[in-house]
Amino acid sequence: MSQDIVSDIKRDYIMRLLNAGTRIDNRKFDETREVHIETGVIGTAEGSARVRFGRTDVMVGIKMDVGEPYPDTPNTGVMTTNAELVPMASPTFESGPRNPVSIEVARVIDRGIRESKLIDLEKLVITPGEKVWVIFIDIHVLDYDGNIFDVGSLAALTALRTAVVPASRFELGEDFPMPVNGTPVMVTMAKVGSHLLVDPNLDEEGIAEGRISICLDENNHIRAMQKGLVGAFTREEVMKALDLAKGVAPKVRSQIPP
Repeated sequence: MSQDIVSDIKRDYIMRLLNAGTRIDNRKFDETREVHIETGVIGTAEGSARVRFGRTDVMVGIKMDVGEPYPDTPNTGVMTTNAELVPMASPTFESGPRNPVSIEVARVIDRGIRESKLIDLEKLVITPGEKVWVIFIDIHVLDYDGNIFDVGSLAALTALRTAVVPASRFELGEDFPMPVNGTPVMVTMAKVGSHLLVDPNLDEEGIAEGRISICLDENNHIRAMQKGLVGAFTREEVMKALDLAKGVAPKVRSQIPP
């Protein structure tokens, strides 16, 4: 993805607003954009969801197959996550092989799912050491206006919660719900000057020095954390980011369909 350059005029305008206590889209520093969640949007998938934060629009499809377990985890199923950033979603996305940004998005979202133990992978073993269910989480960015991490993570969570394991297709018995536990929510903040901004939009990302994503479970316990961009965070800033995430995560979680 080529770097989107924010003009000096817009940069100064955004900073003046932040220093006055507001954001370019009039949100509070700890406020997400409006959240929209749809499920069952891909008829051929085992589970699917489409999530929008403002104009950032992400669709996730879950597909499953039967395969071999990894040698070091013979008694657990397999999960793999892929993110596609297609050029039609943003002029800053480039066609061709997977780039570092799409790899980072996939890894951060994957880590949040794994470290939260969202999927009970032990229940996806067919024959220990020989045959297990393989989960493919495919993340597609349809429109990009900042913060793919939270939007993609929420779409993946919602898609997994609605997914069904297609056992009958492989003559392995009756279909059954994906074995999921809990509703871990990721909250991403951008560091712009001395300010921490929840759910940064594209303009805010364009002038951010640092980014931090925190995945929290229902008890607001940290399950995963990832720092991005080149800027550093002080201990105090990390603790402030955690407090912000603890305030935002329950609000986002409350909007997930049952």
